[in-house]
Amino acid sequence: QVQLVESGGGLVQAGGSLRLSCTASGRIFSRYGMGWFRQASGKEREFVSRINWNGSITYYADSVKGRFTISRDNAKDTVYLQMNKLTPEDAAVYYCASEIQEWGDNRNTRVHDYDYWGQGTQVTVSS
Repeated sequence: QVQLVESGGGLVQAGGSLRLSCTASGRIFSRYGMGWFRQASGKEREFVSRINWNGSITYYADSVKGRFTISRDNAKDTVYLQMNKLTPEDAAVYYCASEIQEWGDNRNTRVHDYDYWGQGTQVTVSS
């Protein structure tokens, strides 16, 4: 059974930083690209960032480019999202997800490119 567990969310002032973590189990983590998505209240889930299986290729939504950094540690089965210069528009529940395809290097930005999801972690940004 594949499980993804996020942590690191919380309340931060605008301009501050948070680091999200997502630890996977039940699958050979190093074979799969990983993504971060977010969903604000009343809005659809949207793509934030994606990293390929070995960490050599990353991709970001325009709204977070230059402020967020995705990384992974395959020895720890964990993917990270470092979020800097947070704004109230970044407030949402953040989800990590594992891609359906092994060894993929595509820009998988769609929800249906992923088959396993974490439970989400809340990020709140005060102005």
